[in-house]
Parts: sequence; C-alpha cells; structure tokens
Amino acid sequence: MAAKWSRTTAVCRNRRLRWGLPFRVLVGVVLVALDNFGVKVTTLVAGLGVGGIAAALAVQNILGDLFASVSILLDRPFEIGDFIIVGAQMGTVERIGLKSTRVRALSGEQLVFANADLLSSRIQNFKRMQERRVLFGLGVTYDTPTEKMERIPQILREIVSAQPNARLDRAHFSKYADWSLNFEVVYYMKVPDYNAYMDTQQIINLEILKRFRAEGIEFAFPTQTLHVQKAGEAP
Repeated sequence: MAAKWSRTTAVCRNRRLRWGLPFRVLVGVVLVALDNFGVKVTTLVAGLGVGGIAAALAVQNILGDLFASVSILLDRPFEIGDFIIVGAQMGTVERIGLKSTRVRALSGEQLVFANADLLSSRIQNFKRMQERRVLFGLGVTYDTPTEKMERIPQILREIVSAQPNARLDRAHFSKYADWSLNFEVVYYMKVPDYNAYMDTQQIINLEILKRFRAEGIEFAFPTQTLHVQKAGEAP
C-alpha cells in the first residue's frame, strides 16, 4: 500500500514538472516577445501585481460584508421594521441583504449601509425600548415669593403624576441661573411610542401654564438690569 502511494505521488510530481516547465518557458517567451515589440514588460508585471492586490482587497471586503450579514441574522441586533440610529443617520430598517442593509430615513430617502460597517458602529434600536426617560426644565423670575417657590415642585409632581402613561421620578428646584430660578423634572413614559410621549408632554406643558397663571407665578425670560450712576454720586 505504501509503495503504491509513493508511485502515485511520484507520478503527480512528474506531471506537475512536465506541465510546469513548458508553462514557465511559454511565459518567458511571451515576455521576451513583448519586450522586443517595445512593450514595457516591467510596468506590465508591476501592474498585474497591483491588480492582484486590488482584487484580493475587493474580495476581502465582500467576504467581510457576507460574514457580517450572517452575524446580523444570528445575533439579531435589529430586524426589519426596527427604528435604528447609526451615527448621525436614522431610519426604519427595510431590508437586510448579503452585503448591505437598507434603511428608510425620516426624510424619505433610502440609506444603504455596508453590513461590516454596521457591526463596527454603535447602533441604537428604539424599537426595543421599553420606557422613555424624559427630562425637562423651566425657569421662573427672581422676584417669585419664597412660599410660591416651595409650592412649584409639588405643582409639577401633581401635573406629571396625573398623566396615565407617565411615571414621576422627581421634581426639584435645581439651580440659580443668570436670569431665572430653574426647576428640573424627570419622568418615565410607560410606553415607548414617540407620539404618545409628545402628546403627554404637550398636556404637561399646558397644565403647567394654567396652574402657574392661576398661582400668579411668572416664567423667566432673558433680561438684564442696568444700574446708572450719576457723576459725583457715591457708588
């Protein structure tokens, strides 16, 4: 058995030598002939080498996107119909292909992402968000009485807690700003839908406006106070 295997190996080796040597000779003859006709053989060979490198890089990119598409299908960071944000681009996933993923942007155009680029980027998937954290602030004037300042956090808590889709986290007098006394409110939307969030925030804003007007609390706006001193007056 070993002798038979050795003979087979020897035959294959002899065939490679028999075919390889004429091929090398043929290539040499062709190059010499081209050189005699004035063709720059060195440039041609270098060009073929660069072309081979470019082809290898192209195949590498294609295989990278192919493996990335398999990873997306197996790991499922997003699915068709999910709303995602990739860098500064956002939209709804329409198609996941072998080389690229197509996303419909909010403004209507189609965005095409290479699958390899998607996997190397940070992806925000809003379709899988369970709750939405909302933070907003407002400012009142510096001449607001202390007793009303103490009432404002409670007013804000009552307004937010009255919304069926909102879960209050906190409401506080947060800081002294340049021209206002600022309050900060944080709550969570129990549903992830963006339209539901905007509807709830609109109701909260209108209720704050009504309550503040009823309490005589004024919202702050950018103002400056200018003190004029006459000549000869003590500072």
